[in-house]
Amino acid sequence: MGSSPFDSWITNDEELTSLLAREWERQTSTLQLIASENFASPSVMAATGSILTNKYAEGYPGRRYYGGNQVVDEVEDLARRRLTALFGAEHANVQPHSGANANVAVYQALLNAGDTILAMRLDQGGHLTHGSPASMTSKVWNFVSYGVTPRSDDPASPGEIIDFDNVREQALKHRPKLIVAGATAYARRIDPAPFREIADEVGAMLMFDSAHVAGLIAGGSHPNPVPYADVVTFTTHKTLRGPRGGAILCREEHAKKIDSAVFPGQQGGPLEHAIAAKAVSFKEAAQPSFSVYTDQVVTNAAAFASALAAEGFRIVSGGTENHMVLLDLNTFDAELTGKVAQEALDRAGITTNRNTIPDDPRSPFITSGLRVGTAAETTAGLKQDEFANVASLMARALRHRDDDAALATVRSEVGELCATFNPYATFSK
Repeated sequence: MGSSPFDSWITNDEELTSLLAREWERQTSTLQLIASENFASPSVMAATGSILTNKYAEGYPGRRYYGGNQVVDEVEDLARRRLTALFGAEHANVQPHSGANANVAVYQALLNAGDTILAMRLDQGGHLTHGSPASMTSKVWNFVSYGVTPRSDDPASPGEIIDFDNVREQALKHRPKLIVAGATAYARRIDPAPFREIADEVGAMLMFDSAHVAGLIAGGSHPNPVPYADVVTFTTHKTLRGPRGGAILCREEHAKKIDSAVFPGQQGGPLEHAIAAKAVSFKEAAQPSFSVYTDQVVTNAAAFASALAAEGFRIVSGGTENHMVLLDLNTFDAELTGKVAQEALDRAGITTNRNTIPDDPRSPFITSGLRVGTAAETTAGLKQDEFANVASLMARALRHRDDDAALATVRSEVGELCATFNPYATFSK
């Protein structure tokens, strides 16, 4: 196994250096199709590993509980300014350690325990923090759900899109204090305007969880919810291509409550090295080239979906308008589960994740579907023709999932493709 560029960073731990080299090899020699992953730039990674990791900075710029924060105050202010400018927001909090933390902070800031929240059904595309019984959110707040329209065999109207009649019906019935838009497994554009209209009709606040599509919003490839929502939350490491972390945008009227909910309400000292890396990614996302990138992500996803459909997979909702494609495996092979498919593709060098589909009869651990995304490999340089080839490789691997030799052949072809499209080919070694 070859060395990685990180070998020179860690000089006293051969065991960890070896593990980093193995992960370098995995990421650059296999296809990364998980919709919630991307390849951060060397600048983002360098900031994440910077000297700022040494500084404790509990509080906010100008209001810290420790000394020596003159520089990190400027770093955090830089990140906040860049973020508000990027999305056209009034206020930004860049301290959340994750998107889940950001969501819980919003609930804590704007609601009382037991208040009702209307959010997307977990088994139809929603997130754990949208009221899953497995999440603490369902134990503190009263969640009710909306879903997607029924599946249809009509190609012109395949269904499985957000049912705004159902959203309004549930809102009128339950009178939630907060409505949550956004999803973790939904391949269509989410229009914030109808959510705002329904929220106004019932006197609710609107939160838009843009974890998956934040980068597409920044690049102009997805509608911007900031003008419509009271609060927008997101993660910084998916389509935004930044470090792992979260952020919150809100109207100025909510700023004090949001900030107090993040600190001291939920977190202690912020990760200023991660905040510096967020600042880097916000600057990168403001460049014209980033819009070219996000448009290509969406174009690639549409081409990928078409190629996968031609291989016999059913595309949930009939297509995609963002970076992800949800596959129903039943039409490809009724006996094939998402768990088995994920594991077979891993052996073929193709990284995906199993995912439930609407009205899935199988458990979330087994599933009848896969979720794939184009953000990471678009960063690596793949375009429509390459994604059509990836669809063919996936189908071959799954048709021959019990044939080690066939999987090895697919993995070899994957390796050749990855050698041509290495996201870190220009990384100085």
